[in-house]
Amino acid sequence: QVRLVESGGGSVQAGDSLTLACAASGDAFSDYHMAWFRQAPGKEREIVAVISAIGVRTAYAEPVKGRFTISRDNFQRTMSLEMTGLKPEDTAIYYCAASSNYGFWARYDYWGQGTQVTVSS
Repeated sequence: QVRLVESGGGSVQAGDSLTLACAASGDAFSDYHMAWFRQAPGKEREIVAVISAIGVRTAYAEPVKGRFTISRDNFQRTMSLEMTGLKPEDTAIYYCAASSNYGFWARYDYWGQGTQVTVSS
């Protein structure tokens, strides 16, 4: 199994940028496809972006396309989410997750504890 810890959340103003990090330990990080999810207050958790095990494939949810960039460094066992042009509606707890399968509809078996992102207008 893999253990995941997010960091980098914070409170920012609309239009600002923020980069989240996810550090992995345990099983071989490069074996897993990864994703970022988020959950806003009172809303269902939603997927934000996914990246394949070796980082060749990525995909983004419509609300963040063109503003967020997912990446990973398998040597450092980390994954990042660079967020630019932040909006108040991006306010949520952000989670990283790992799966044996790639894509928005894969089952994600391993989760971090989450990091809070708050965007003020």
